[in-house]
This record gives sequence, C-alpha cells and structure tokens, in this order.
Amino acid sequence: MQRRDFLKLSASASAVSCITACGSKDSDTPLPQIPEGSNEQVHWYGCSSNCTSICPIKVITEDGVVTRIETDDLIEDSSGNPQHRACLRGRSARQKVLAAERLTVPMKRVGPRGSGEFVEISWEEAYDTIHANLSRILNEYGNEAVYFPNGSGTVFSTMSGQDWYGAGVWGAKLMNLLGGHLGSYYGYSYAGVMEAYYRTFGTVEATGSSMSVAQESDLIFSLGYNPAETSTGGVAGQFQWQKAIDGIETIVVDPRYTDSMLSGSQWVPIRPGTDAALCEALGYEIITNDKADEAFLNKYCVGYDATTMPETADEGADYKSHILGLGPDGTEKTPEYAERITGIPAATIRKLAEKLWSAERPFVVMGYGPNRHANGEQNVRSVMMLPLLLGKVGLPGTNNGVLANTMYSLPWGIGISSGENPVKATIPFYSWLDAVERGIEMTATSHGVRGAEKLNSNIKFIWNHASNTLVNQHGDTYKCAEVLSDESKVEFILVHDINMTSSAKFADILLPDLMDIERDDLMINSGAESVLVIPATSKVKSIADGRSSFEVCLQLAKRFGLETEYAEGRSYREWLAYSYAVTRGFYAGYFPETATQLPEDFETFMAGEPVRLSAVMPNIALQQYIAGDGQAELPTPSGKIEIYSAAMQELADSFELEEGEEIPAIPKYVRTWEGYEDFETKKDYPLQCFGFHSKGRTHSSYHNLSWLRTAYEDAIWMHPQDADNYGVTDGSYALVASKRGTIKIKVKVTPRIIPGVAALPQGMWFKDVNGVDEGGCINTLTSLRTQASGKGNAQHTILVNVKPA
Repeated sequence: MQRRDFLKLSASASAVSCITACGSKDSDTPLPQIPEGSNEQVHWYGCSSNCTSICPIKVITEDGVVTRIETDDLIEDSSGNPQHRACLRGRSARQKVLAAERLTVPMKRVGPRGSGEFVEISWEEAYDTIHANLSRILNEYGNEAVYFPNGSGTVFSTMSGQDWYGAGVWGAKLMNLLGGHLGSYYGYSYAGVMEAYYRTFGTVEATGSSMSVAQESDLIFSLGYNPAETSTGGVAGQFQWQKAIDGIETIVVDPRYTDSMLSGSQWVPIRPGTDAALCEALGYEIITNDKADEAFLNKYCVGYDATTMPETADEGADYKSHILGLGPDGTEKTPEYAERITGIPAATIRKLAEKLWSAERPFVVMGYGPNRHANGEQNVRSVMMLPLLLGKVGLPGTNNGVLANTMYSLPWGIGISSGENPVKATIPFYSWLDAVERGIEMTATSHGVRGAEKLNSNIKFIWNHASNTLVNQHGDTYKCAEVLSDESKVEFILVHDINMTSSAKFADILLPDLMDIERDDLMINSGAESVLVIPATSKVKSIADGRSSFEVCLQLAKRFGLETEYAEGRSYREWLAYSYAVTRGFYAGYFPETATQLPEDFETFMAGEPVRLSAVMPNIALQQYIAGDGQAELPTPSGKIEIYSAAMQELADSFELEEGEEIPAIPKYVRTWEGYEDFETKKDYPLQCFGFHSKGRTHSSYHNLSWLRTAYEDAIWMHPQDADNYGVTDGSYALVASKRGTIKIKVKVTPRIIPGVAALPQGMWFKDVNGVDEGGCINTLTSLRTQASGKGNAQHTILVNVKPA
C-alpha cells in the first residue's frame, strides 16, 4: 500500500475520534430536554483546565447531584463564529466530581514524605500547623525561602485561579503583606516562545494573529501546531473549517501525523528539535532566489544584513551572512544541509520555499512543541524569520510565526490586586529544584536569577496549589522525589488540590480544594473567535469538605493579624461582584457595544446564560507597528524587530554556559545534547523521544478518569520499522529508558510517526514499582537541564532505548 493511500485510510479512521474530541454533534439529533416536573436545574460554568479554550459547560443537576453535562448550544455553528464546544475533557466534569481520588478532608502526613500516608485532621489544626511553619521559616530564613511552583489547574477562574504564575492572586496578596516570596518567570508551556519573543519584539506577551485572520490567507504553513488535540473548542473548529470549507492550502510540519492534519493538510515529517535547520534552508532558498523583501527588512528590522547591524557586532554576524555561509561557521544553509539534519528531502524543502514566496498572504504559525526543546528559543526565532523574510506580517491573512492568538487577550479578575512583591529576586520557573538544593549558589550569570545578583536562601517552604509540577510535570521525576523526600532540604510542603496526585503524596499538610463547578465564579472564554463571559454558578453539592484559595489565605491572614488588609472588608461573593463591575466597565471603555450586552446588575448576570461579546475584533500580529511605516517603535532596545539581538550577545558573553551550549545573537539551528546529532549518547539511547498533549488530559489533569483513558489510549508511538528492530509489537508492553529512568508502557505501532522517533502522551501519573515507573510518566525520562538563554524547560529533548517488558 502506498503511503498516500494509507494516510487516506488513516484520516478516515481517525475522523470519528477527532470529531468527538472537537465536540461536534449531529445537528439532526436534539439534546436531551429537562422533563416537566423534574427537579433538574441548569447552570453554566467554564472548563478552567489550562488548554486556553475555557469552553462553556452546561451543568444539569438534580438535588445537587450532576446528572449530565452539555456544552455551547446558544448559537448556530458557523465559520468565523463557531460554537465554543467543550471536548471530552470538559464533558467529563461529572466523572471528575465523583472521582475516587478526590481529596475530601484536610490531612497531615504520618509516614515518610512521599509515602502517601496521611491521617485526617480538622481545618483548624491544618491552619494552625501551616501558620506555625510559615512563621518559623520566615523568621529563620527570610521571605526568599518561600516558593509557589507554577500550577494551572484553576488558572482561568477569577476568584480561585490565576495560580499559573506562582502564588496566584490570593497567595501572592497574603505573602506580599508578609514581606513577599521568591518569584519565578516564564512557564512550562512556552518558556522558549516568551524568551524568543522578548528578544525579537521586546515583550514576553507572545501574541500571534487571531486564527480567524487566516480566513484571508492563501496558505497556512504550520510547525508543530495541533489544535484538534490541544486547544479544541472554537479554535480547533476554526482551523479545520478554514482547510475543509474555505479550502485554504495547509502544510503541517510535525514528527507525527496528528488529528489536526485531517481535512486536506500536507504532512511534512521532521525530526524533533530540528525546526530551525528547516527554516534556515527555507531562508536560503528565499534569499538566493531574490524573494526576500530586503526593503521591508531594512526598514522594520535590525540585523538582517550588514547594513543594519549594531556597531558592537562582529563582522559577518548578520543573519544573511550566516545563511549564505559567510558567517563564522562557513556553511551554506542549503536544502541539502537541512536534509541531513531534519530528514526532509531537499526537493521537498525547495517546494515548500516556493509555496511560501508564491503566497500573497501566508499564515505562518507554530505550536508550543518546538519551543520545549534544548534549542527551543532558536526554533521559535527561526520560524518567526519566515514571514519577516517575505515582508508578510502586519497584513490581513498573515501571522508573525508564533501560536495563533485566539482574540485579544481579554483579562479576567480585574480589580483584584495582589499588590507588589517586596522580594525582587526571581528564578527561572524550571530551576526551583536547584533552588531547593543550592539556592544560595544561584546567581544571575550561573542560573539566570533576575532582579538580584544572587539568592540569599535555599527554598524551605513550598506552597503547591492546583498543580502537579512538584513531581509529575517537572523534569526527572526520580530526582524530584529524592530531593523532596529529604526533610532537611524543603522543611515544609503544603499541597492544596482536588485529587491525590503524584505531587500531593509529598505534602506535609494536604488541603482539599473545590472543583470549578462546585463554586461560584466569573470566567471569560477567549479561546475561540468570539468571546463569552460566563456566569459560573454552582448548584453542585460537593463530596469534599473543600475550601477555595481565597478562604485558605483568609484564615491564615487572620492568624497573622492581617485579615483587614487581606480581605479589605469584602467577602468572597462581594469580591466577585466587585470584579464583575470593574470588568464590565473595562469592556465598556474599550468595546462600547459590550456595555449593553453585559447586564449592569451582577446578580442578574449570574442568573442568566453566558453573554457573547460581539464587539471584539480579530487581532493581526504587528499590525500597528507595520502601519506606522517605520516611525512607530517596538519595546526592544533598538525600537525595531531585532533579528540580531545585542542583548542575547551580552548573555552569550556573560552567562556561565555548560559545554556545548550556545546563545546565538541571530536565529539559527543549534546542535544540542540528546538531540538528533548527539551521536555519542545515541550509541546507548538511539531513539529520539518527545511528549505530546493527548485528548485524554490537559497536562496531568483528568488522568485519573478511566472514562477518558478508554477514549484515548496511553501508549508510546513507534514506527513499524522501529518496532521490528526493537522486538515489540502493537499492544505489547515495553521498557523505555533514558539516562535518568525507566518506564513501562504499552506500544502503539503506527506509520503516523517517522522512523527513528518515538512519542509519548505526557501527563500520565508517576507510579514507582521497584525502580520502574509503571505509571508511564514521560518526565521519568526527561532532563533537568535548561535552555541556554531563557533557562526554560527542554522536556522534548530525550534520547531513549526500548526493549520488550
């Protein structure tokens, strides 16, 4: 069977699973109706798990018990104004509420840390214990000893969320009243993107064009972009619509044939972590065929060629010289050069380049996968070069290369301020385990400490809310477990969550949280091409004696004598009403039409259905800057788009780099440890391996629901050729090992992945059985090594071996 014939069959067979995941329904089949005389009630919520879609959830309850879950049926579905349909994850809320792993009462540890041995205690004892330990550690070590890991389990809810960046709004408010806490910068999803965007465009707010902008494009060129399995909701529908209905030619570069490639995409398989090499070769073709818009590049950018380079730069350090082989490495970045690295035939690269320069309005978009490699910043910067070379940014139908923005980033929780953190030192989010063991050795040049030259304390108190990053989602799970088990290092760990996760087992005090559908809140869906403001009103009777982060911090504030400063005289409900009023005023100022769409009275809004805002317009990346005709400025040191970053060159000159690390001032491919070209390590670990987000989880959320695991199998993907070579078969179990650990996992043999590469759905819960992780957590295999400049996570850079279990 020819490959193209197999892919037709594969796409056809996969269509059902993709449609289910994207939340589609048969328009001829009516939704169940509440029968007359029933006690059933309807209320709305938003799925707050961190896939960015925040899809509306219709929760039907009877006497406080969830009977069924539905989703957006408020409008007719259409291209450009799609319904915000929840996928299976959002629709599993009933199973999530009643999960066997739910934490229902406060507990304290009685066994060794990490053993999962706890006994029930009262809330009062829990608060008193936390207060005593926090007071002791602040007095003994200072405020830099207190740390809040990144967590995203409730990030998209106004009152209990915003905990993605450390302490959230309420934890940060309490700690700032107490003198502050050690902060962090960037995050697990897109550290490489934020660093690259910051160095190129001057801000960490990495904003691409709205997905609907691609309706005016004549070519979608994507790398590692997979909304059908990651974002779902309206974004996935919009992406598929533009291919299948609008007929826009779509090219997807990815090591896997994903569900996002259905409906007419061309698949270009690529070796993991080599995206920058492909972009260099595409740049070579564009430049040598006189298709680069040099007038645009010299007007809006610095560093394309020698004419716009800073005076401090070395000769030949510009981008054009590098591509043409006139730079320090002396290598022309031809398609043949890239073929050796990427595995993409040189002829294919030439055809891709021709398609790019022939398009009037190319929409270049990259998912987050390529940014989570050891050279992630360079993958991102190199992708962003493609539309810049062509001068096709800031125009209808175009994008700047980063992830498609779903709309303006509409804020939530306006008016609720945590205040200013008195502690100015921040660390890269991925270096917190280092700060546990050697915080006092961490400096600006050795570990990327910002806001201070060095740290004054190791981390001694960890407050982990709505997060499984202590063990499961961080790198090298066995190393994490080893360090956290040592009570002489971290002296107190507080975990506040809904489930007994892998991380929760390492708590000293374990607090039960409320689920999103178990509390009133305000949520804003900006995950599709229209926006819903959702009145999250709960009528669910929780099986847990849970408390929100607002309440937990309030009770601790009372014990510190700070209740008045913390609560400011408002209850939870009063803060929610206040935030609604401020948010409504904000929208009325920026989008006047919304003032009439959102009820003035808070209680009227909360009693109604989600309100769809129609005044918000799609965003075109860099539109204002390009429209300024070279007179407007970006917040970069030069005021222009920085192809050559003098700031990155300063980092290269000052940072203490490990052997083989490099911080280039221009976008370029960098050979890395455990990458395709690490031939020494490949002698023992010959397969490249990377993780991907499955439809059965959001990060590690929902993994405990067998209902979802039935819908989407957890298995390592291997090409038939590799399966034969390593003696495994479809459905069999394998031992997959890296330098750091071994997992036991089922095998999925499929031609939907390229030879020499294996892929694992990430987020499975770590489960140690005699030194082997039988839970299948990919981070048992990953490294704690960081990227060179932004110090982000390189969790997709792994070399492994495989043998039958």
